[in-house]
Amino acid sequence: MTSIDTTLAACPEPSEEAAAFAEQVFAAVLAAQRIQAIDLGDRLGWYRALAAAGPLTAAELAARTGSHARYAREWLEHQAVCGYVTVDDAAAAPDERRFSLPAAHAAVLADPVSLVHLAPLARFVGACGLQLDRMAEAYRTGGGVSWAELGDDARRAQAAANRPLFLHRLGQELLPSAPDLHAFLGDARRIADVGCGFGWSSIGLARTYPGAAVDGYDVDGPSVAAARANASAEGLDHRVRFHLADAGDASGLLEDAYDAVFAFECVHDLPDPVAVLSAMREMVAEGGAVIVMDERVEDRFAAPAGEVEQLMYGYSIMCCLGDCMSHQPSAETGTVMRAETLTRYARRAGFEAVEVLPIEDDFFRFYRLSAG
Repeated sequence: MTSIDTTLAACPEPSEEAAAFAEQVFAAVLAAQRIQAIDLGDRLGWYRALAAAGPLTAAELAARTGSHARYAREWLEHQAVCGYVTVDDAAAAPDERRFSLPAAHAAVLADPVSLVHLAPLARFVGACGLQLDRMAEAYRTGGGVSWAELGDDARRAQAAANRPLFLHRLGQELLPSAPDLHAFLGDARRIADVGCGFGWSSIGLARTYPGAAVDGYDVDGPSVAAARANASAEGLDHRVRFHLADAGDASGLLEDAYDAVFAFECVHDLPDPVAVLSAMREMVAEGGAVIVMDERVEDRFAAPAGEVEQLMYGYSIMCCLGDCMSHQPSAETGTVMRAETLTRYARRAGFEAVEVLPIEDDFFRFYRLSAG
């Protein structure tokens, strides 16, 4: 028996379970490639060009976007075989094929204000992937990788992913689902937004409640600069202000107590959530509202779990837990902050009650924290 025969004899046929799991992993590889291709198409403006002027040949797409035709052709053919774009005549010569982006696909890949715009998530995944070496080292040592270290792609992707929700659902659908809160905010004069990022949440609040001035707070300088630019572009910089400050230091900036204080999707990232929640309690006027929006994770760990839970753990292992642990001492919360965890933090911060508001969303849960 030859050495090859010996090797083959030592490799038994995989079980049906192993083969099925191999198919699952192979599908993940295909999905990862598609995510990379989406990020390329978004960065190069190819989806937007196809949405605006398609059908286009590879050369036409390249000319419109200042890119190289050969690369454009390969990308277009990949997108076509994946079913993301259509081709008018697959049998035509390569340089003569014309490709189109269906309108439904354009809403997902090319329209930054669409409620189903998901292209930013591809960039976010790519930004996290660039830090795999650093994350592996953090996993070994107990260190972390901060938002600042993840870089501008992660910042911009996070902001772009949440922009449609804050501008087109927060005030139109989500907050009105809690009528008492919505009515209260309609009379508010001062609102604070802790962890405001690029400011879309602050802008959404200002649009919804025109009688209120909104102050956004964030510790990330580039985010605050972007937020100020966004408010100016929206014509709201007279009523929406942004501060480069830790929320724990916000009391020093106060002219008066706020009617409402919000924290959108940031408490789980905080190394000291109790300190920030305590500051929010101090910032709000008596009888005011403290609202936390955070991930809608399950109440208890279970495995296997649904897609939302998988998504949140994915964010946590590649971003949020590492950011939280990059600052020490740390609560080490991570993305999967269950309701009982937030309740524990809130009570340690001096709140007596945590109410889950009747606001339905697949990915986010809204809490109202009360001091008494």
